[in-house]
Amino acid sequence: MSIVLRANEALSLNPASGVAETLSLNGSNWLWAVTGIYLLSFIVLLTFCFTTPESDRVFHYLFTVALLVGAVTYYAEASDLGWSAIGQQPAPLDPDQVSGRQLFYAKYINWAISFPSVALALGLLSGVSWTTIFTNISISWLWVLTYLAAAYVDSSYKWGFFAFGTLAWLILAMSTLNESREAAALLGIGRHYIVLAGWANLLWLLYPAAFGLSDGSRMLGVTGGFIFFGILDVLLVPVLSFAFLVLGRKWDYERLNLAFSDHRGGLDLEESTKIKTAPVAGDNALAP
Repeated sequence: MSIVLRANEALSLNPASGVAETLSLNGSNWLWAVTGIYLLSFIVLLTFCFTTPESDRVFHYLFTVALLVGAVTYYAEASDLGWSAIGQQPAPLDPDQVSGRQLFYAKYINWAISFPSVALALGLLSGVSWTTIFTNISISWLWVLTYLAAAYVDSSYKWGFFAFGTLAWLILAMSTLNESREAAALLGIGRHYIVLAGWANLLWLLYPAAFGLSDGSRMLGVTGGFIFFGILDVLLVPVLSFAFLVLGRKWDYERLNLAFSDHRGGLDLEESTKIKTAPVAGDNALAP
Protein backbone atom coordinates (compact mmCIF):
# COMPACT_ATOMS: atom_id res chain seq x y z
CA MET A 1 0.00 0.00 0.00
CA SER A 2 1.47 3.33 -1.03
CA ILE A 3 0.90 6.47 0.94
CA VAL A 4 0.50 9.61 -1.15
CA LEU A 5 1.47 12.79 0.64
CA ARG A 6 -0.75 15.70 -0.19
CA ALA A 7 1.13 18.80 -1.27
CA ASN A 8 0.75 22.06 0.60
CA GLU A 9 -1.60 24.10 -1.60
CA ALA A 10 -2.28 26.92 0.88
CA LEU A 11 -0.24 29.54 -0.97
CA SER A 12 -1.84 28.74 -4.31
CA LEU A 13 -5.39 28.64 -2.93
CA ASN A 14 -4.88 31.80 -0.82
CA PRO A 15 -2.32 33.79 -2.82
CA ALA A 16 -0.79 36.95 -1.37
CA SER A 17 -1.21 39.17 -4.39
CA GLY A 18 -0.07 42.77 -4.45
CA VAL A 19 2.85 42.48 -2.00
CA ALA A 20 6.52 41.75 -2.57
CA GLU A 21 7.53 40.11 0.74
CA THR A 22 5.32 37.10 1.37
CA LEU A 23 5.28 33.83 3.25
CA SER A 24 7.25 31.10 1.48
CA LEU A 25 6.16 27.51 0.94
CA ASN A 26 8.71 26.29 3.50
CA GLY A 27 7.39 28.90 5.91
CA SER A 28 3.85 27.61 5.43
CA ASN A 29 5.07 24.05 6.04
CA TRP A 30 6.72 25.19 9.27
CA LEU A 31 3.52 26.88 10.39
CA TRP A 32 1.55 23.69 9.69
CA ALA A 33 4.02 21.82 11.92
CA VAL A 34 3.51 24.35 14.72
CA THR A 35 -0.26 24.05 14.25
CA GLY A 36 0.10 20.30 14.73
CA ILE A 37 2.12 20.77 17.92
CA TYR A 38 -0.51 23.10 19.36
CA LEU A 39 -3.38 20.83 18.34
CA LEU A 40 -1.74 17.69 19.71
CA SER A 41 -0.92 19.48 22.97
CA PHE A 42 -4.53 20.67 23.20
CA ILE A 43 -5.90 17.13 22.74
CA VAL A 44 -3.51 15.66 25.32
CA LEU A 45 -4.27 18.38 27.84
CA LEU A 46 -8.00 18.05 27.24
CA THR A 47 -7.72 14.31 27.88
CA PHE A 48 -5.98 14.98 31.19
CA CYS A 49 -8.91 17.19 32.17
CA PHE A 50 -11.07 14.04 32.38
CA THR A 51 -8.52 12.04 34.39
CA THR A 52 -7.52 14.72 36.90
CA PRO A 53 -9.54 15.44 40.06
CA GLU A 54 -11.91 18.33 39.44
CA SER A 55 -10.34 20.39 42.20
CA ASP A 56 -6.91 20.20 40.49
CA ARG A 57 -7.91 21.30 36.98
CA VAL A 58 -7.45 25.06 37.15
CA PHE A 59 -4.27 25.07 35.06
CA HIS A 60 -5.66 22.39 32.72
CA TYR A 61 -8.59 24.64 31.85
CA LEU A 62 -6.44 27.74 31.55
CA PHE A 63 -3.86 26.31 29.17
CA THR A 64 -6.42 24.31 27.20
CA VAL A 65 -7.96 27.60 26.05
CA ALA A 66 -4.54 29.09 25.23
CA LEU A 67 -3.56 26.02 23.21
CA LEU A 68 -6.82 26.01 21.27
CA VAL A 69 -6.47 29.69 20.38
CA GLY A 70 -2.87 29.07 19.34
CA ALA A 71 -3.92 26.17 17.10
CA VAL A 72 -6.57 28.32 15.40
CA THR A 73 -4.26 31.29 14.80
CA TYR A 74 -1.42 29.13 13.50
CA TYR A 75 -3.91 27.35 11.23
CA ALA A 76 -4.85 30.75 9.79
CA GLU A 77 -1.20 31.72 9.30
CA ALA A 78 -0.26 28.39 7.72
CA SER A 79 -3.18 28.85 5.33
CA ASP A 80 -1.78 32.28 4.36
CA LEU A 81 -4.72 34.03 6.00
CA GLY A 82 -5.06 36.56 8.81
CA TRP A 83 -2.75 39.22 7.35
CA SER A 84 -2.77 42.68 5.82
CA ALA A 85 -0.28 44.54 3.62
CA ILE A 86 2.10 47.12 5.10
CA GLY A 87 4.85 49.29 3.67
CA GLN A 88 3.27 49.62 0.24
CA GLN A 89 4.55 52.51 -1.87
CA PRO A 90 2.60 54.57 -4.42
CA ALA A 91 1.95 52.76 -7.68
CA PRO A 92 5.20 52.76 -9.70
CA LEU A 93 5.46 53.43 -13.41
CA ASP A 94 5.67 49.69 -14.02
CA PRO A 95 2.19 48.32 -13.20
CA ASP A 96 3.61 44.82 -12.76
CA GLN A 97 5.95 45.91 -9.98
CA VAL A 98 4.68 45.29 -6.45
CA SER A 99 5.88 46.42 -3.05
CA GLY A 100 4.98 45.94 0.59
CA ARG A 101 5.04 43.09 3.04
CA GLN A 102 2.61 40.71 4.70
CA LEU A 103 1.86 41.50 8.33
CA PHE A 104 0.10 38.61 10.05
CA TYR A 105 -2.09 40.15 12.74
CA ALA A 106 -3.24 36.63 13.68
CA LYS A 107 -0.10 36.11 15.76
CA TYR A 108 -0.96 39.15 17.87
CA ILE A 109 -4.38 37.62 18.54
CA ASN A 110 -2.56 34.54 19.77
CA TRP A 111 -0.34 36.60 22.08
CA ALA A 112 -3.35 38.54 23.40
CA ILE A 113 -4.54 35.22 24.83
CA SER A 114 -1.30 33.36 25.59
CA PHE A 115 0.59 36.15 27.41
CA PRO A 116 -2.28 36.94 29.83
CA SER A 117 -2.84 33.19 30.33
CA VAL A 118 0.76 32.74 31.44
CA ALA A 119 0.54 35.82 33.66
CA LEU A 120 -2.69 34.52 35.20
CA ALA A 121 -1.22 31.05 35.79
CA LEU A 122 1.86 32.48 37.52
CA GLY A 123 -0.31 34.80 39.59
CA LEU A 124 -2.63 32.02 40.74
CA LEU A 125 0.27 29.77 41.63
CA SER A 126 2.15 32.41 43.60
CA GLY A 127 -0.89 33.45 45.64
CA VAL A 128 -0.55 37.19 45.00
CA SER A 129 -3.60 39.41 45.27
CA TRP A 130 -6.19 39.60 42.51
CA THR A 131 -5.24 43.25 42.09
CA THR A 132 -1.72 42.21 41.11
CA ILE A 133 -3.04 39.49 38.81
CA PHE A 134 -5.40 41.86 36.99
CA THR A 135 -2.61 44.42 36.69
CA ASN A 136 -0.27 41.87 35.13
CA ILE A 137 -2.95 40.76 32.68
CA SER A 138 -3.62 44.37 31.67
CA ILE A 139 0.09 45.05 31.28
CA SER A 140 0.48 42.01 29.02
CA TRP A 141 -2.37 43.27 26.83
CA LEU A 142 -0.70 46.68 26.63
CA TRP A 143 2.51 44.96 25.58
CA VAL A 144 0.83 43.10 22.72
CA LEU A 145 -1.27 46.04 21.50
CA THR A 146 1.64 48.49 21.41
CA TYR A 147 3.73 46.01 19.42
CA LEU A 148 0.82 45.59 17.01
CA ALA A 149 0.60 49.36 16.61
CA ALA A 150 4.36 49.54 16.02
CA ALA A 151 4.14 46.88 13.32
CA TYR A 152 1.65 48.96 11.32
CA VAL A 153 3.65 52.22 11.49
CA ASP A 154 6.12 52.78 8.64
CA SER A 155 7.92 55.80 10.09
CA SER A 156 10.47 55.87 12.90
CA TYR A 157 7.63 56.65 15.31
CA LYS A 158 7.04 52.91 15.49
CA TRP A 159 9.91 52.69 17.97
CA GLY A 160 7.94 54.85 20.38
CA PHE A 161 5.23 52.19 20.51
CA PHE A 162 7.96 49.57 20.77
CA ALA A 163 9.44 51.40 23.76
CA PHE A 164 6.06 51.56 25.54
CA GLY A 165 5.50 47.84 24.90
CA THR A 166 8.95 46.90 26.13
CA LEU A 167 8.39 48.99 29.26
CA ALA A 168 5.18 47.03 29.86
CA TRP A 169 7.16 43.79 29.55
CA LEU A 170 9.71 45.04 32.10
CA ILE A 171 6.91 45.80 34.58
CA LEU A 172 5.46 42.32 34.01
CA ALA A 173 8.87 40.72 34.46
CA MET A 174 9.57 42.58 37.72
CA SER A 175 6.18 41.60 39.09
CA THR A 176 6.42 37.90 38.22
CA LEU A 177 10.07 37.56 39.29
CA ASN A 178 10.00 39.67 42.45
CA GLU A 179 6.67 40.19 44.20
CA SER A 180 5.15 36.91 43.00
CA ARG A 181 8.30 34.95 43.81
CA GLU A 182 8.25 36.21 47.40
CA ALA A 183 4.56 35.26 47.75
CA ALA A 184 5.24 31.78 46.35
CA ALA A 185 8.06 31.25 48.82
CA LEU A 186 5.65 31.85 51.69
CA LEU A 187 3.48 29.01 50.34
CA GLY A 188 6.42 26.62 50.20
CA ILE A 189 6.57 26.33 46.40
CA GLY A 190 9.23 28.96 45.75
CA ARG A 191 11.53 26.56 43.90
CA HIS A 192 8.83 25.34 41.51
CA TYR A 193 7.62 28.87 40.95
CA ILE A 194 11.04 30.28 40.07
CA VAL A 195 11.52 27.47 37.54
CA LEU A 196 8.21 28.23 35.81
CA ALA A 197 8.46 32.02 36.06
CA GLY A 198 12.12 31.99 35.05
CA TRP A 199 11.33 29.91 31.94
CA ALA A 200 8.46 32.21 30.94
CA ASN A 201 10.50 35.37 31.46
CA LEU A 202 13.50 33.96 29.61
CA LEU A 203 11.28 33.46 26.57
CA TRP A 204 9.51 36.81 27.06
CA LEU A 205 12.99 38.40 27.00
CA LEU A 206 13.46 37.18 23.42
CA TYR A 207 10.14 38.48 22.07
CA PRO A 208 11.32 42.13 21.86
CA ALA A 209 14.40 40.96 19.96
CA ALA A 210 12.31 38.85 17.60
CA PHE A 211 9.89 41.70 17.02
CA GLY A 212 12.70 44.19 16.43
CA LEU A 213 14.25 41.95 13.77
CA SER A 214 10.96 41.05 12.04
CA ASP A 215 7.89 43.29 12.20
CA GLY A 216 9.92 46.17 13.66
CA SER A 217 12.97 46.71 11.43
CA ARG A 218 11.81 44.11 8.86
CA MET A 219 15.35 42.81 8.60
CA LEU A 220 14.02 39.26 8.78
CA GLY A 221 11.68 38.11 6.05
CA VAL A 222 8.15 36.93 6.73
CA THR A 223 9.27 33.30 6.90
CA GLY A 224 12.33 34.06 9.04
CA GLY A 225 10.22 35.96 11.53
CA PHE A 226 7.75 33.10 11.77
CA ILE A 227 10.53 30.61 12.46
CA PHE A 228 11.75 32.78 15.35
CA PHE A 229 8.28 33.42 16.77
CA GLY A 230 7.15 29.83 16.22
CA ILE A 231 9.98 28.46 18.35
CA LEU A 232 9.26 30.97 21.10
CA ASP A 233 5.51 30.28 21.05
CA VAL A 234 5.97 26.50 21.25
CA LEU A 235 8.40 26.81 24.15
CA LEU A 236 6.14 29.29 25.94
CA VAL A 237 2.67 27.72 25.81
CA PRO A 238 2.80 23.96 25.00
CA VAL A 239 6.03 23.33 26.94
CA LEU A 240 5.09 25.55 29.88
CA SER A 241 1.59 24.07 30.12
CA PHE A 242 2.97 20.54 30.51
CA ALA A 243 5.58 21.81 32.97
CA PHE A 244 2.70 23.13 35.09
CA LEU A 245 0.99 19.74 34.89
CA VAL A 246 4.09 17.74 35.82
CA LEU A 247 5.08 19.94 38.75
CA GLY A 248 1.43 20.39 39.74
CA ARG A 249 1.18 16.72 40.71
CA LYS A 250 3.17 17.62 43.84
CA TRP A 251 1.06 20.62 44.85
CA ASP A 252 -1.66 20.76 47.48
CA TYR A 253 -4.33 22.73 45.61
CA GLU A 254 -6.42 23.13 48.76
CA ARG A 255 -3.49 24.69 50.63
CA LEU A 256 -2.74 26.93 47.64
CA ASN A 257 -6.40 28.04 47.54
CA LEU A 258 -6.68 26.76 43.96
CA ALA A 259 -9.35 24.08 44.49
CA PHE A 260 -11.98 26.42 43.03
CA SER A 261 -14.39 23.64 42.08
CA ASP A 262 -14.67 22.69 45.77
CA HIS A 263 -15.97 26.16 46.65
CA ARG A 264 -18.97 27.05 44.55
CA GLY A 265 -20.69 30.27 45.42
CA GLY A 266 -18.43 30.70 48.45
CA LEU A 267 -19.67 27.46 50.08
CA ASP A 268 -17.88 24.20 50.51
CA LEU A 269 -19.49 21.36 48.54
CA GLU A 270 -20.30 19.47 51.72
CA GLU A 271 -21.95 22.53 53.26
CA SER A 272 -23.85 23.21 50.03
CA THR A 273 -25.18 19.64 50.04
CA LYS A 274 -26.34 19.98 53.64
CA ILE A 275 -28.21 23.19 52.82
CA LYS A 276 -29.96 21.58 49.84
CA THR A 277 -31.02 18.51 51.82
CA ALA A 278 -31.96 20.27 55.07
CA PRO A 279 -35.72 20.46 55.74
CA VAL A 280 -37.36 23.84 55.42
CA ALA A 281 -39.21 25.22 58.46
CA GLY A 282 -42.38 25.76 56.46
CA ASP A 283 -42.33 22.17 55.26
CA ASN A 284 -42.13 20.93 58.86
CA ALA A 285 -45.08 23.06 59.81
CA LEU A 286 -47.22 21.45 57.10
CA ALA A 287 -46.10 17.90 57.97
CA PRO A 288 -48.72 15.76 59.81
